Amino acid sequence: MNTINFKKFDIEAYKPGKSKVKRLRKVIKLSANESAIGISPKAKKLIFNKNLILEKYPDGKSQNLRKEISKFYKCDSDKIICGAGSDEIIQMICQLFLNPKDEVVLPEYSFLMYRIYSKIVGAKVKFAKEINLKISIKNILKKITKKTKIVFIANPNNPTGTYLNKKEVLELRKKLDKRILLVVDDAYAEYMKNTDYSSGLALFKNKENVFILRTFSKIFGLASLRVGWGYGSKKIIDALNIIKPPFNVNGIAQLAAIESLKDKKFVSNSIKHNLIYARKLKKFLEKYNIYSNEISANFLLLDFEKCKYSAKFLYKKLKNKGIILRSTEDGYQIKNKLRLTIGSKKENLEFMKAVEQVLKL
Repeated sequence: MNTINFKKFDIEAYKPGKSKVKRLRKVIKLSANESAIGISPKAKKLIFNKNLILEKYPDGKSQNLRKEISKFYKCDSDKIICGAGSDEIIQMICQLFLNPKDEVVLPEYSFLMYRIYSKIVGAKVKFAKEINLKISIKNILKKITKKTKIVFIANPNNPTGTYLNKKEVLELRKKLDKRILLVVDDAYAEYMKNTDYSSGLALFKNKENVFILRTFSKIFGLASLRVGWGYGSKKIIDALNIIKPPFNVNGIAQLAAIESLKDKKFVSNSIKHNLIYARKLKKFLEKYNIYSNEISANFLLLDFEKCKYSAKFLYKKLKNKGIILRSTEDGYQIKNKLRLTIGSKKENLEFMKAVEQVLKL
């Protein structure tokens, strides 16, 4: 029997944070860094509007959304491109810049889609070792060759929760060859209140060789609607628009994102909630000798090195109780650690209660 030939990829497929537990109907999902307080009431009202026009194609250029983004973030709407999640923008960047045998450099522990999309287009991915789970500029620079086309960093970084300060990010761009594109993923930037931190957007708004990634999946809570955006030079944006799918961001997603940007109170409440509960959870877990990164994004990377129990042990026990954390052995290959999303008040209290039951002092 004849079979049709297709490409074979030496790639491990992306594994999202688990969201179900067999035999359990009620589950607390703290595995995917989703919004702790849901979505903006303004966006919710819009989504439940019965008069939405669904039979027409959406605006392929997301013009109104780009205008609202430019107002909210004080940037140029002509330098913005919208996508079905920021991962679609990563895919387009790889398609635009990379040829087979080109090289991409990224930290060893970083968002998995950087390596996946790079490999799909045939590029070679080189990993720079982190130091104490923090991106090392020195080690990134060591991996650069004449074949390097892109360097990807997320700041703060997922899954480690660590971040580069303003001075370090500027140093990286300065020391890289000017012909290499630096992609800075600002997915968690809105949560950052650390005084030594600056977002990629704030630092590189007018740089030709830096591209910024942003998302509505985290602080705005629109993960299910898939809305992301990228910011770069007009030349790069024009080229991306040529290869962009024609109606990639659906109409409801565009409208919900616009309403979310108008709701500054919701954003402020999200930041406040995150800081309060990140501190509480961090302090609580330290009683059990489970330590984590300095508070940055909406998650903590839990280190079990000094704990008498292993990460695997707690993961399984919590899962049996219907509480799911992210195992960092899946995809990231980080042993004896778990990633914990900061949940709602109720979810956080349930999590702490369950930990107390499992790890009795």
